[in-house]
Amino acid sequence: MFKFYDPGKLIDNDLELVLVKEYRGNPINGFVPSYKFKMTHTGKDEEIGQIMIRVGNTNHIVRYAGHIGYTVHKEYRGNRYAAKACKLLIPLARKHELNPLWITCNPDNIPSRRTCEILGAKMIEIVNLPKNTNMYIRGERHKCRYRLDL
Repeated sequence: MFKFYDPGKLIDNDLELVLVKEYRGNPINGFVPSYKFKMTHTGKDEEIGQIMIRVGNTNHIVRYAGHIGYTVHKEYRGNRYAAKACKLLIPLARKHELNPLWITCNPDNIPSRRTCEILGAKMIEIVNLPKNTNMYIRGERHKCRYRLDL
């Protein structure tokens, strides 16, 4: 049985991650357990983005979706909040023995690729998305796969 951990305070000088939801996952559909957080400025409730950590090593996670997914709202981009949020999640990833962490992004998403580089992740390859994935159905065709060794 999967165990969710209390992530504790995920906070740095200007960013705080607030747990929004824990998802149990659905093995039948290939969904792994995950935690969803909103990103806020430290001590404030205004959401500046979201980040999710997926706990599992299915082929879909490792090759296409990644363990970590994030978005920063447009007006807050350019402040490295995604990289800071990823760093705040590393202790939780370690608790779940996720090593390495896989992060994926679209090849044309230069800010996300830069986030991976700032974290020290290594770009392993660009893969074609299978036609039966939701990402492909939405119009995406490729994913860059970054490996972050913890």
